[in-house]
Amino acid sequence: MLLGRWVDRLIGGWVTSLRRIDVKFKKSGMLIILMLIFFLLLGCKSEKRVLILATTTSTHDTGLLDEILPIFEKKYNARVKTIAVGTGEAIAMGERGEADVLLVHSREAEEKFVAQGYGVNRRDVMYNDFVIVGPAPDPAGIKGMDAPGALRRIVLEKALFVSRGDDSGTHKKEKKLWEKAKIRPPSDCYISTGQGMAETLRVADEKGAYTLTDRGTYLSLKESINLTILVEGDRVLFNPYGVIAVNPKRFPKVNYNLATKFIKWITSVETQRIIGDFGRGKYGQPLFTPNSRE
Repeated sequence: MLLGRWVDRLIGGWVTSLRRIDVKFKKSGMLIILMLIFFLLLGCKSEKRVLILATTTSTHDTGLLDEILPIFEKKYNARVKTIAVGTGEAIAMGERGEADVLLVHSREAEEKFVAQGYGVNRRDVMYNDFVIVGPAPDPAGIKGMDAPGALRRIVLEKALFVSRGDDSGTHKKEKKLWEKAKIRPPSDCYISTGQGMAETLRVADEKGAYTLTDRGTYLSLKESINLTILVEGDRVLFNPYGVIAVNPKRFPKVNYNLATKFIKWITSVETQRIIGDFGRGKYGQPLFTPNSRE
């Protein structure tokens, strides 16, 4: 009888201890789960979203993107992956769904991109202008002429002309100017670099040649090259920039949400003011003029 009671008490003690251990394990397990959830949420919050921006070399070479993109990245906890190529290649990337948003400067190509269903929500951002630059002695005598007339004179005087030759917005404009001039440059007086604007300016400088450039890139390199502006102010040299989101219906994997935020941000009054001030202190004039309708 006594032995039976002793066994019952022993077994009861074991059960009570096991229950306490089970409760402790449950509490510990719950604590671990809560900690895991906390760190997962913290990681999600701190992980930066990535926006792929395909843009022209002029926005990169002038330093504009270095000035404005950190502001966007901080505001939206995002990282902008910038791919600076010619406008033609930037648009081609959009057509392949390899970018989320474009910042380019060829209005006709931009409108075609949207009309074909590759892009949506195009907005005006800013503009500057193209200029024809060349050596200060101006061997072809083009200073002060209109742009088509200057190109005709360059050909007739057998002067050397350097082209980007990369289907960029600048190259597209150059080809239209040759059409307006109704003349084709001879191959022995024409160099196609296939490079961006900065490199093309350097080649023109080395060769003592003429070239077409956007004013902003020229001003950013002015102190390092011996080229001067010879033709400017012609209405055909107007150079507008637009921003376009890649169509998510065509490419569901693009980051359309962040692209939309970027478009709203870059066309906002605050960012437009920064764009309008960019370059004023260093070059005595802004490199771009904002023209958003916001």
